[in-house]
Amino acid sequence: MTESRNPLRILAPEASTPAIVRELSRRRFLSIAAIAGSAAALAACAPGGSGSPQPQATGGTLEDSLSVYTWGDYDSPDVVSGFQSELGPKVTLDSYSSNEELIAKLIAAKGTSGYDIVVPTGVFIPQMIENGLLTAFNKDLLPNMANMDPAYLGRAWDPGNDYSVCKAWGTTGFVYDKNVITRELATWSDFFDAAQNEASGKTSMSDDPAGIIGSYFWANDMDWNTEDPDELEAARQFLVNDIAPHIAAFDSYPGTNAIPQGTQVLMQAWNGDARLGLLESGDPDRWQWVLPGPITELWMDNWAIAAGAPHPEAAHAFIDYSMSPESLALNLDYIGYNVGGKDMEAGATEAGLELTELIFFTPEQLETMQEQQLNDSQQTRVEIYNEMKAAAGA
Repeated sequence: MTESRNPLRILAPEASTPAIVRELSRRRFLSIAAIAGSAAALAACAPGGSGSPQPQATGGTLEDSLSVYTWGDYDSPDVVSGFQSELGPKVTLDSYSSNEELIAKLIAAKGTSGYDIVVPTGVFIPQMIENGLLTAFNKDLLPNMANMDPAYLGRAWDPGNDYSVCKAWGTTGFVYDKNVITRELATWSDFFDAAQNEASGKTSMSDDPAGIIGSYFWANDMDWNTEDPDELEAARQFLVNDIAPHIAAFDSYPGTNAIPQGTQVLMQAWNGDARLGLLESGDPDRWQWVLPGPITELWMDNWAIAAGAPHPEAAHAFIDYSMSPESLALNLDYIGYNVGGKDMEAGATEAGLELTELIFFTPEQLETMQEQQLNDSQQTRVEIYNEMKAAAGA
């Protein structure tokens, strides 16, 4: 196993965790902007590029509103309503399906997106910081960071937690309908085989380049961060020509509708969304969750404050409120992802939380999970993703 294939030891102290992201040049980050069609705008987002000074949080009076741009259905309504009732600001939630979508919006806005809080995946954070897309925390306003397990702090992308702090982390697997697929599926190769057979025309994949492209390399036990053009071309040929004709939808949240309504037979899914779907299903025994071998993904999403956030006081207050023990427990229960608080597994078990095996993973399972890296292949990967979607016509 090469060093680039070393799985992230998410539970290990940072000092013993190998760096999981490489410092990327401005040119590499620009490739993300180019994908979004906004490369020319990025320079204006860089520190010192243009515009008036950003408002900074000082612990003063909270503003009357707050805008959060995040992943879909990712916050407990009880946390949101509790924050509004106790502290006052009215919260507006907008959602995106991929980090590329988030970054494109921030780049195009040049610091005037109107969003206060964003929730990027860790691997994207160093380049967002470098290019002025995020605002540094006033950590004096985040005392509840003390409630976070140290294992989830000080990650390689932001060692001082100066711009970000764990929101939730999880993995990618799939769910299938045992009434239709009567054999056992256990690997990503099984997923693709079933997609072309029993589940043809009734399969969905995430609307996210990382999961789509990654699944090809996971199935073949290859380094999914490869920059080898031949390996990427093989992924393109397989996904566009062999798999796309069988895909009915690109859906990052099958747990919301597709699983409860039974509209698909086979669905790529993040673990928390899959858990939600199983809990909402009228016939949960119909469905099987799979954490596929031989390897799969590990990701961590993070609270962060967007550059130019118009309500920085409320943004800090909401992030801090979300790290209270009560809010951590509510979000864990609602979204079904590990939210990084101290001693969460014991508390969840004691409270009788259902399907905790889809939230907390064994050391052996963690060994199979690998973090994404950004590199010069990013534009090619998004091109493959776009070609696959076009070929599927979904």
